[in-house]
Amino acid sequence: METPKMKTHSKIGLVQKKSFWTIFKQQKYLYLMSLPFVAWVFVFNYLPLGGWVMAFQNYRPALGFFEQEWVGFQQFIELFQDDRFYLVLRNTIVMSLMGLTVGFSVPILFAVLLNEIRVKTFKRTVQTVSYLPHFVSWVIVAGIVTKMLSVDGGVVNDVLVAVGMIDQPVQFMTKGEYFWVIVTLADLWKEMGWNSIIFLAAMAGIDPQLYEAAKVDGASRFRQIWHITLTGIRPTILVVLILSIGNLISIGFEKQFLLGNPTVVNFSEVLDLYALNYGIGLGRFSYGTAIGIFNSLVSIMLLFLANGIFKRFANQSVM
Repeated sequence: METPKMKTHSKIGLVQKKSFWTIFKQQKYLYLMSLPFVAWVFVFNYLPLGGWVMAFQNYRPALGFFEQEWVGFQQFIELFQDDRFYLVLRNTIVMSLMGLTVGFSVPILFAVLLNEIRVKTFKRTVQTVSYLPHFVSWVIVAGIVTKMLSVDGGVVNDVLVAVGMIDQPVQFMTKGEYFWVIVTLADLWKEMGWNSIIFLAAMAGIDPQLYEAAKVDGASRFRQIWHITLTGIRPTILVVLILSIGNLISIGFEKQFLLGNPTVVNFSEVLDLYALNYGIGLGRFSYGTAIGIFNSLVSIMLLFLANGIFKRFANQSVM
């Protein structure tokens, strides 16, 4: 026999169910438009997870799935016993932290400065120019950076020699101690304008009356930025920071591959490049898969850790 409480819960469930299908019918075209993107995410992000089983095999492409030799955690044991892995992990962490520090803070500062520009024509021009490098291939960017830092005709060496900071040109691209800085600055130049878009969009949602009230109270320009602009985009900053921390060691390999060379390989090789060279490049598909699994698991752990910390102390999270 149903109690009044049970009847109430069942009615609420029916209302929620009906409301969902009502919304679905009203927005069916939006759902249909999203299907290609859902399929794309499934095919390229979730379906390949089945290949993780190769990390527990001594995979040979010529053999079938049930003919493969199962080796358990042998690939992971070899990975953690390889001294090269720890060198590559160091490079990945250092370049990731440098990229996170510079590539996260500078776009915020750039967005704030753009937001303070009152001449709309000049503002749109600066925005457009800052976005353009994002659409330039890393192949072209690497060529530009290499040419600018070259000994023969490089503009950086020419300027440094002209102002007397150095006596003779420096071979920047052959010195490992400069490589991390070069990659960080090149990535900053390429992505700064593009990464600032989300912060500019968040600033556009701040109520202009807040600035008017602050002016009446005698707040300076800096105070308005600190107490209104940055406070208004604080949720956006925290969400972007959490997601950036989650992708801390997933920095790709394009920059390092194109800007690196054999003389700086101990500073340029990162996890993804290590998986390419010592996994796929040598036909060790299982070893390369183990590296990829390690990379993914660390990223997931960092994401949950960052999300938990910010949720507890800043009351902001992405899940």
